[in-house]
Amino acid sequence: MTFNQRLDLLTDYPFQRLAALLEDVTPPADGGLVMSIGEPQHAAPALIAETVAKTGGWNRYPPVAGTPELRASIAAWATRRFHLPDGMVDPGRNVLPVGGTREALYMIGQVAVPTVPGQRTPLVLMPNPFYQVYLASAVMNGAEPVMLPAEEATGFLPDVTALSRDVLDRAAMVFFCSPANPQGAVAPLETWKELVRLARAHDFLLVADECYSEIWRETPPPGVLEACRDLGGSLDNVVVFNSLSKRSSAAGMRSGAVIGDAAVLARFSRLRSYAAAATPVPLMAAAAALWDDEAHVADSRAKYQAKMAAADRILGPVLGRDRVAPEGGFFLWLDVGDGEAVTRRLWAEAGIKVLPGRYLTRDAPDGSNAGARYIRIALVHEPAVVEEALARIARTL
Repeated sequence: MTFNQRLDLLTDYPFQRLAALLEDVTPPADGGLVMSIGEPQHAAPALIAETVAKTGGWNRYPPVAGTPELRASIAAWATRRFHLPDGMVDPGRNVLPVGGTREALYMIGQVAVPTVPGQRTPLVLMPNPFYQVYLASAVMNGAEPVMLPAEEATGFLPDVTALSRDVLDRAAMVFFCSPANPQGAVAPLETWKELVRLARAHDFLLVADECYSEIWRETPPPGVLEACRDLGGSLDNVVVFNSLSKRSSAAGMRSGAVIGDAAVLARFSRLRSYAAAATPVPLMAAAAALWDDEAHVADSRAKYQAKMAAADRILGPVLGRDRVAPEGGFFLWLDVGDGEAVTRRLWAEAGIKVLPGRYLTRDAPDGSNAGARYIRIALVHEPAVVEEALARIARTL
């Protein structure tokens, strides 16, 4: 049997590599704590169960384009959150609910990467380190991935403006994540504006991954929709992805949203009619209720802020830094010299499972890996659990 050879261009998923790394390591007898996965462990809002209990529709195939109520809630949330003028986000044209963003980030490549015989291979630009689905979206659609350094020297964000005209002209998509996964860096509004200008000047699709936008230390991160607002209100060449997984501690709902260019979303909706499974109708009702409510988001964010402060207090002295937690998101991205070696030590000695930065970072042509010195720690458990885990990490380091 002949398989799709593009699959061979993908490395093992990070958690498969982690399992192999720790296969021969035994954690302490009192068990272990998983801090390698960005899966929120805060209690899911009661609003979910309450809404599902009073909503029918389990016997209906859910509409791929979402219910009108869900699209309206997403549009209203975006308008409030990013201070947009009324009508800038049309629920019927500029909003598409999706079954979580991982699937949708993968599938957007099937819409945006052109397949024109004789044309030079299109490029898909992405940060390095990166969310692994970006790479699959490029490679499985026949594009050439271009890894843009997102290291300490660049403020942990990729510098798209430094690229040549030829690279930008060949780009079909640019993935840009803020707050960044894994580093937590936040792009300023001017960066978003420049990215939108470049997308329109060179006719590529700017894919803004803002799934961590509601988890921040001091100031709400600006988003690409604010840049579009300031540049006249058009959403041309822009799609932004967000999700209830992090915002509402509801990863199991598989409920996300794409907002942006109406022409892109029309084609995306057409594709999804063939290839995607929509969220069930009762869960769409629960999702609408969550997008409408900010109280549960503020409660959860306060817990993350407490955990960030604890990370500074507990790990800062060990690492010789006043501040180790980032501006946004819930990951720590720590330079520990050798990420794989420290990952093994933390599992063996402290019973804490973290993720080596190498597994989120593509090797450079010379074989070096900018993430090799780092580990990623997910601050997803309740604050008391995280404080105890941070103390164990500090003792081990």
